[in-house]
This record gives sequence, C-alpha cells and structure tokens, in this order.
Amino acid sequence: MQLRLLSTHSLTHLDEAGSPKMVDVSEKEITIRKATAIGTIYINDTAYSLVAEQASEPPKGQLNALEKVRAKAGGSGKNVLTIAQLAGILGTKYTAQLIPLCHTLPLSNVDVSLIPIENDLGKAIRCVATVKAEAKTGVEMEALTAVSVALLTVWDMLKAVAGQDMRIGDIKVVSKEGGKSNFAQKDVDRILP
Repeated sequence: MQLRLLSTHSLTHLDEAGSPKMVDVSEKEITIRKATAIGTIYINDTAYSLVAEQASEPPKGQLNALEKVRAKAGGSGKNVLTIAQLAGILGTKYTAQLIPLCHTLPLSNVDVSLIPIENDLGKAIRCVATVKAEAKTGVEMEALTAVSVALLTVWDMLKAVAGQDMRIGDIKVVSKEGGKSNFAQKDVDRILP
C-alpha cells in the first residue's frame, strides 16, 4: 500500500510526473533582490586561539606553545578568515553549478564576514553573508552557499588542530527582500555580529 500525503502545497522544482524542472520566472519583474544568511562553526580552544585576535604578543625570541602551533599552521588566524571570506564570495558565483535547478543570477554585491564568537555552546566562528542582485528570483541560495563554503573552508584550514572537535550548524536565511515573501527574522540584530 502506498501512502500519499495530501497538501495544498506543491514542490515547485518537480513537474506533475515528479520529474525535475527549473521554475519558470520569465513572467516575473526584475527587482533588487537581497538575502542574508548566517551559520556557525564550533571549534576547540586551540583553534579558537589561533583564529581570534591575540591581545598580547610573546617576548621576542620566546615562542609559547600557542605561537609554535600558529607557526606550524603557517600563519595568523586572520589569514584563515580572509581565505574563508574569499571562498564564500567565490561560492556564490558557483551556486547555479552546484545546485542543479538554481537560476544563474547576475550578482550585484556579495558581502561575507567571519567573526570569532563565544556563546553558551562554546567557541565558534560566525559567518554572515549578504547577497544582492537585480533579478527575477531571489538570492537566498547564493547567501546560503556563501556561508556553507566559507565555513567548510574554515574547517579545512583548522582540521589539523581541531579535527573531530568541529561542528558546523545553524545555517539559515535570516532576511530576504525584493520578492513576494519578504521577511526579517525577529531579533536579527541580536543574531548578526
């Protein structure tokens, strides 16, 4: 016996036979579209110390254990965040190639930031990506891709010191504008750094 769920909603990327289809946006107006997504990678103390800004430098000629790990890792934590930022920006440009039924969009602006944070769940890096385009469809997928690729880049760069201690999560769209269903998550200012 096959169970069918009855719903007034339908999946826009499947036709009546269940085959994949790209949503037809040809009748829509071009508007300025904007979306912001966030996500977090939770890391261990060593990785956090490598990435977070250090308040004091060790005396010249004396490397403490943290400085030795930093030197072995190949540089400062700021470089990790900068490289992840660039990866997130680049990721937005490849969204339509990674997500098969996404439209290719003419991006106007991509802003990706990564900030070390400490919260109830531990030490982490929060990524915020805002994407804008003049298009017939939204840029939520591009914002989500930017966050995902940036956080995966952080993972790749910190795996030597954080390995199994890392966890990526909380990836979501927190605001969207320019289309029919605009929204901003409540307390979005509290979520964004």
